[in-house]
Amino acid sequence: MTGRGALICGVDEAGRGPLAGPVFAAAVILDPARPIAGLADSKVLAALRRETLSVEIRSRALAWGIASAGVEEIDAINILQASLLAMRRAVEALAIAPAEVWVDGPHCPRLALPVRGIVGGDAKHASISAASILAKVARDAEMRSLHRVHPVYGFDRHKGYPTEAHLAALRTHGVCEAHRRSFAPVRQLLGECVR
Repeated sequence: MTGRGALICGVDEAGRGPLAGPVFAAAVILDPARPIAGLADSKVLAALRRETLSVEIRSRALAWGIASAGVEEIDAINILQASLLAMRRAVEALAIAPAEVWVDGPHCPRLALPVRGIVGGDAKHASISAASILAKVARDAEMRSLHRVHPVYGFDRHKGYPTEAHLAALRTHGVCEAHRRSFAPVRQLLGECVR
């Protein structure tokens, strides 16, 4: 258990479920002297609110790090392990070391620090909420960049998730290098192309 005043780092990821793009993670050590109003799980916040909070978090936190694991890594080691890898990279990118790392969910990356998983942590702890916001905003920006390269898939709208529009675009245009080949809908489509 951490003592009073010990620095806690919150960690969360964004992008485990999509069929395309990297998975992102963020690590945040908030400054108790500079609280940020309105922190919440990124999934319940409007996009504009996330963007605003992201700027505030980066300017007011004691330290923050954002990292990702790419499509090739996801396909090579699976999405859970790639998420944990992105989390570890985000923590390692911090300018200062926390006393303890709190991760949203039951799975924790291997770190040279005390770490614990907290199911629903992004709704319970401000530092994890902040990490969830940074990870989501960074991933959304990456998906908008991928959209500029591959506009036919609509990555700017669905962010790579398996929506009807995305699945239809996959059937029409096939798979691009941004797609996760280990994910069932993409793998099935590739299998159909081989036959």
